[in-house]
Amino acid sequence: MAGSVKASTRRRYDASARQASAQKTRRRILAVAGRLFLKEGYTATTMAMIAEAAQVSIETIYLSVGGKPSLVRYLVETALSGADEPVPPLEREGVREIRAEPDTHRKVQMFAHMVRLLLERVAPIWQVMLEAAPEDAELRSLVIELKERHVGSMRSVIDDLAGAGQLRPEISKEAAADVLWAMNSPEFYRLLVTVRGWSGERFETWLAYAWRRIFLPDRPASKGRSRNRPVRDTRRRPRDRA
Repeated sequence: MAGSVKASTRRRYDASARQASAQKTRRRILAVAGRLFLKEGYTATTMAMIAEAAQVSIETIYLSVGGKPSLVRYLVETALSGADEPVPPLEREGVREIRAEPDTHRKVQMFAHMVRLLLERVAPIWQVMLEAAPEDAELRSLVIELKERHVGSMRSVIDDLAGAGQLRPEISKEAAADVLWAMNSPEFYRLLVTVRGWSGERFETWLAYAWRRIFLPDRPASKGRSRNRPVRDTRRRPRDRA
């Protein structure tokens, strides 16, 4: 009897150790793949390059994650989740906190902060995927899938505001969801932060300000500086040459 208990405990320990080792290997593979995709591009990065850099066999990569499209999917999903493993949108801690916040102006501010952090993580690998998608059917399908899922998530956000009676009556829920989807996209982030050189803080501040003005009914202004006023960009810029 005692021997049976010891054997059972040892098997559970062995299984846990193997699982932990497999997760560590998968994280190493994904970290290496992400660095190579960003540096070399999707097409130029081969499975052999990933295997060599991660110090594993190609077979291990396929067994742990899959081929290159699966690696990209996993990288995007974990970037969206902000975790080592993909987490469904409604189960993410930040999403639950935002949905539970009763003050809609505060809710929008929290959402803008979450979006900024999310886009900082996902925008680089998203750009790699967009550049490779025209020549790769699996990536094209993944882009379409993720965009459609994103539209659905934005509809949920707008439904939450409308359900609380805090959506401007002159804007339809469909239009509001489309605008939120466009402004909450890696492409929009890249234009302002990567191309135009905005800081992440400035991007977040302007998102919150714009979304309040676009989606929420006006509320009485308080004395002093308005909480809805965006922070001015005080950086010195060279004068444009004629």
